[in-house]
Amino acid sequence: MDIFKHLQLLTETPGPSGYEQPVAAAIEEAWRPYVDSFNRDRVGNLIALKQGQGQEPRPRLLLAAHMDEIALMVSQIETHNGYGFLRLTNVGGVDIRHLYGQLVTVHGRRDLPGVLGSLPAAMLPEDKRDKAFGFEELVADVGLPLDEVRAQVSIGDFITFRQPLRRLLGHRIAGKALDNRASVATVTVCLENLRGRRHEWDVVAVATAQEETRLLGAFTSAYAQQPEAAVAIDVTFGKGPGASDERTFELGGGPVLELGPNVHPGMYQALKDAAEALEMKFETGTHSRASGTDAFGLQIAREGIPTGLVSIPLRYMHTMVESLDTADVERCGRLLGEFIARLNGNFLEKLTANLMEGD
Repeated sequence: MDIFKHLQLLTETPGPSGYEQPVAAAIEEAWRPYVDSFNRDRVGNLIALKQGQGQEPRPRLLLAAHMDEIALMVSQIETHNGYGFLRLTNVGGVDIRHLYGQLVTVHGRRDLPGVLGSLPAAMLPEDKRDKAFGFEELVADVGLPLDEVRAQVSIGDFITFRQPLRRLLGHRIAGKALDNRASVATVTVCLENLRGRRHEWDVVAVATAQEETRLLGAFTSAYAQQPEAAVAIDVTFGKGPGASDERTFELGGGPVLELGPNVHPGMYQALKDAAEALEMKFETGTHSRASGTDAFGLQIAREGIPTGLVSIPLRYMHTMVESLDTADVERCGRLLGEFIARLNGNFLEKLTANLMEGD
């Protein structure tokens, strides 16, 4: 699989939190050769099943990678000299410092290209010069008269960023929505890896909805699918200028296996064992409270689900120039494939016994 081309399709297909249908269709097409069935639930999750070869009833492992992206929403339509301009609000935590001058697509009755503009600094009040633009200064300009804007756009319509995926040097890439389409691509690599391998457990691959706003898809899919165990795949903070402490990880340094309140220690150990079996380099990350990922939603579903968390280092999170190393995407996918192939009938019993013994 060409990971760059796959990520190019995923990142350039719109799918803001709460409006994931376009990217869900692209993911379904990509996963189709590797799975046995699909389902889309009532909140927008895309759920794929790959059957295992173990004796029925087979245990189920759920892989969760959220497919939604940060975006904007139309909050007001106003006019100036007969033209229509769109005021904006945040969807999912956009870094506002990066908004001015961005190219966007307004998803109205039809898609409209636009630009995020504002007054130049010299025309702003002195107290607002040389500062990041806020939502009160920014507008989306689609270049249409007010009547045409009102005919095409409604309050609440989504606005996504028109940013192509770009190759940097080596295996580095930059673009929008790599949080978390990179992890969706990791699941694709995993499913491709499993196509030629025997695995006892069923694999339920879920492209979850609305993670950026409420972790909704993780809560609902884990509750409905009732897996015996789960792994969330997401991004974490990459090292770079001004971001080089113990909470950040090197791009190209391999998977980051997380430990913390949202992670079952036995799941961490099993993922670590799989990495060591592959002689794959990895790093260990920690979180002292909620991880801010789908792992939280998976872990507390029903009576509780043993959950692991695998992360991909990413620079410039929640911007339009998120950057990562595609080698990490490939490695995370191979790691998950190895982990799944190693699951057997006594895995859960051992998981519980080790936890009770304090191992």
